[in-house]
Amino acid sequence: MTSPSLIPVHAKAVIFDAYGTLFDVHSAVGRHMAQVGPDAARFSDVWRTKQLEYSWVLSLAGRYEPFWTLTEQALDYAFACFPDVDRSIRPLLLEAYRRLDAYPEVRPTLQALRTRGLRTGILSNGDPGMLNAAVDSAGLAGDLDVVLSVDAVQVFKTSPRTYDLVLQALSIPADEVVFVSSNRWDIAGAAAFGFTTVWVNRLGLPDEYIELAPGAVIASLDGLI
Repeated sequence: MTSPSLIPVHAKAVIFDAYGTLFDVHSAVGRHMAQVGPDAARFSDVWRTKQLEYSWVLSLAGRYEPFWTLTEQALDYAFACFPDVDRSIRPLLLEAYRRLDAYPEVRPTLQALRTRGLRTGILSNGDPGMLNAAVDSAGLAGDLDVVLSVDAVQVFKTSPRTYDLVLQALSIPADEVVFVSSNRWDIAGAAAFGFTTVWVNRLGLPDEYIELAPGAVIASLDGLI
């Protein structure tokens, strides 16, 4: 059974971040390790880091571009950082990113939560096309009640307007939502908004944003069930 310390008895929905939480953002490069070469892990880290950095900079500047555009721009920056990596694999990496691997515990976790009568969904920086491709590729469409993109409000997390999309979609108050993310900054934003939060700390990273602490910390999603 789900621990009441993680899922409060009054909760009505469990909402997940997508990238890094449900989907392995490094699996795109992982599928093409041989072509990327010995710097594959660092290449993937740069790609992800810049993708997020661009979203924050645009939001602070009051501007917006679809997350897929930022994903492409971040990949180009990674290529510039690693000139020995053959740029001809760019289309392969982008296609792989559209269909990232889901973590193995994702579907059993979603199904277990729904069995308990909880609604499940995604709230992501990803634009609708990205999210639909990832969800369909992983076979998760039937396990999710809502798939929400910040594209609807044209600003990235951690703007409160992004988290408010959940309340609008489900017509429930913030204290009935459990928000789950592997990104500590996302947990901070969700906590500030008023969600109960669960941080999926897959890498055992030290905590930060202490004033916006997670409600619980787990090592993988099956810690929810």
